[in-house]
Amino acid sequence: MTRVLTAGRKEPLSGSTRSIVVFLHGYGANGADLLGLADPLGEHLPDTLFVAPDAPEDCAGSPMGYQWFPIPWIDGSSEEEAMRGMSAAVDDLNAFLDALMVDEDVLPEQVVLFGFSQGTMMSLHVAPRREDPVAGIVAFSGRLLEPDLLVDEVVSKMPILLVHGDADDVVPVQSLPEAAEALQKAGFTDVYAHIMKGTGHGIAPDGLSVALAFMRDKLSL
Repeated sequence: MTRVLTAGRKEPLSGSTRSIVVFLHGYGANGADLLGLADPLGEHLPDTLFVAPDAPEDCAGSPMGYQWFPIPWIDGSSEEEAMRGMSAAVDDLNAFLDALMVDEDVLPEQVVLFGFSQGTMMSLHVAPRREDPVAGIVAFSGRLLEPDLLVDEVVSKMPILLVHGDADDVVPVQSLPEAAEALQKAGFTDVYAHIMKGTGHGIAPDGLSVALAFMRDKLSL
């Protein structure tokens, strides 16, 4: 049985929803952590609804935050617990996306997944295994989990933008070329990359500008 994800929203400035950006936050954060990006982005995406769900599990290391799944080397969980948590979170996120598209009357090609860190891991794992491709994935400061399985498990292919800070001490910047290589090996032809110079584990203005241009293009706005 899937868990219902609680989500914050920022309505489109135009009052009419023609597209949706779904923010998926990182480990120990919450939906509100990324929803603030809707203000600078919304000026350029006036017909876009921004939605930011909280991950389904409380995060032991962050009392006010949530996690999509445990991370053994951070919280001392077992690999089995991490795998079980991720599998459940995948089901939760798929159910959330299905309900969102029905409720807002939009098609998958009108939806962008915008992930950060663990949210990027979820985006890159979930979207390629869904029946219909979304408009695109914006993947900040994360990694592609289980890259060897993607070739056999990919169902749909969408444009993907990988963005990473070259001074990231949480998720190494090497994760970007590793993800790009695995995606291309799995048949993804529209894979873009941007390195944020002098940036740690975060989102710098240049990365956000590249993400905005990508979303405007892929949402045909």
